[in-house]
Amino acid sequence: MNPKSITSRLTLFFSTASTFVLLVVGLLVGSLVESHFEEQDLMELRGKLELVRHALAKVRIPSDLTTVPQSLSDALIGHPDLSVAILGPDHRILFTTPSAAFANHLLEQPSSKNLSSEARLVRWEQNGKVYRGISANAATGIAGQPSATVALAINIEHHQAFMKEFHNNLWLAITAGILLTIVLGWVAARRGLVPIHQMADVAKGISASHLSDRLSSNSVPPELANLAIAFNEMLARLEGSFHRLSDFSSDLAHELRTPISNLMTQTQVALSKRRSADEYREILYSNLEEYERLARMIADMLFLAKADNGLIIPSSEVVDLSTEVRELFGFYEAIADEQGVNLVLAGEGTVKGDKLMLRRALSNLLSNAIRHTTYGGSVKVFINQSKSKEMSIAIENFGETIAKEYLPRLFDRFYRVDPSRQKASDGAGLGLAITKSIIEAHQGKIQVLSLNGSTRFEITIPNG
Repeated sequence: MNPKSITSRLTLFFSTASTFVLLVVGLLVGSLVESHFEEQDLMELRGKLELVRHALAKVRIPSDLTTVPQSLSDALIGHPDLSVAILGPDHRILFTTPSAAFANHLLEQPSSKNLSSEARLVRWEQNGKVYRGISANAATGIAGQPSATVALAINIEHHQAFMKEFHNNLWLAITAGILLTIVLGWVAARRGLVPIHQMADVAKGISASHLSDRLSSNSVPPELANLAIAFNEMLARLEGSFHRLSDFSSDLAHELRTPISNLMTQTQVALSKRRSADEYREILYSNLEEYERLARMIADMLFLAKADNGLIIPSSEVVDLSTEVRELFGFYEAIADEQGVNLVLAGEGTVKGDKLMLRRALSNLLSNAIRHTTYGGSVKVFINQSKSKEMSIAIENFGETIAKEYLPRLFDRFYRVDPSRQKASDGAGLGLAITKSIIEAHQGKIQVLSLNGSTRFEITIPNG
C-alpha cells in the first residue's frame, strides 16, 4: 500500500476539520432559527391570551358572557391562522373561532393552572397540519365563578415551509462550502510545499562534482529553516568526507606504490644477471622488509575499517597506566638516548579497558613524541584522575610548533603536516588515526594542542 502524499494528508485534514465546523455551524444555525420561530409564536399566543383574559375580566354578571364572543371576534379579525376556544367550568364551549383545531389534551388539561404563571407551548399535528398552542385558566369578573379554560393555537405551516426551504439552502451552501474548502485546502497545501519541491530540485542536482551547492535558509519558511540548515550541514559533512576519501585514496595509492616499486626494482635487478646464493638471500631479506611494511599497512587499514564499522569491542580489565608507560619507556629507551630525549612520568592511575589496545595507542603517541622532540629535549607523560571520574593522560613534547590550521587533520589517515620532511623511519601516517579509533572505542576523547614549541596530546577515558 503506497503511503499518501503530504498534499493529500493536509487536504484531507483541512477538509475534514472544515466539514466538521460547517456541519456544526449548520446545525446550530438551524436550531437557532427554529427556536426563534417558537419564541415568536409563543409571544403571539401569550398576547392573545392576555386579550381573552381582559375580555373575560369585564364580565360582571352571567348575562354578560353572551357579549364575549362578539367582542372577541371583532378583536381577532385579521388572524386567520389563529384558533381560540373558551370552555366554561362544566367544559361547555363558551366561544370558539371558525374551523378551530385543538389537541384533546390541550382542552382537557391547561398547561398553566396558575393565572400568574407563563403558559407552556405545545406542538402537535392534526389533519395533516402542524400547530403550536397553549392553554391556561382565565378568571371572569363574576364573584364566586370558577375560572374558564382558554385554549389558543396557531397554524405554523408557513413556518414549516420557510424552514424547509431554509434547510435546503443551508445544506446546499454547506455542501458548496465543503467542496470549496477541499479545493482551497489542496491549493494551499500545494503552495505551502513549494519550498520542499525547491529543496528537492537542489538535492537532485547534487553530485560528486557539485557538493558545494547549498540551500538558502533565508528563502524558506521558518518551519523549514531547521531542515534547510540540517540539509546544508549534511552536505558540508558529505563534502568534507568526500574530499578526505579522495585524499585517502590518493595517499593510499602513493603509500602502496613505494614498497611495490621497490620490490619490482629489486626483483628486476636480481633477474638482470646470475648471482650467488648470498646475493639472492640479501635481496630476499630486503624484499622481506618491504613485505613487512605492506603487511603492517594492510593490518592497520583493516583495523581502521573495523573501527569505522563499530567492530572493535575492547575487553574490560584493570589496566595500570603507569606500569604500561614505564614498560614503553624501557622499549623506547635506546631510541630516546640516541636522540638525546629524556623520558619523564608523573602521576599514576588505573582504568578499565583493553590492555593491548591502550598500549598500542600510548606507544603510537610516545613514538610520535620522541620522533618530533628536539635534541636534548624531554617527553613528559602526565596521568591524573579528574573529579568527574575520568582518567586523563597527557603526552607532551618540545619541538616545532604545529600550525593551528593543521591540528584538526592530524588524526586523518596518511596525513602529514609536511610530507617533504618525512623521515625514512616514519610510518605510513596511520598511527594517530589508529590511536583515535582505540580511544573512541573506549568511549574516550583525544585532542591535541600546540603552542610555543610545546605539542600536547590529551586523552580522557571514563573510569568505570
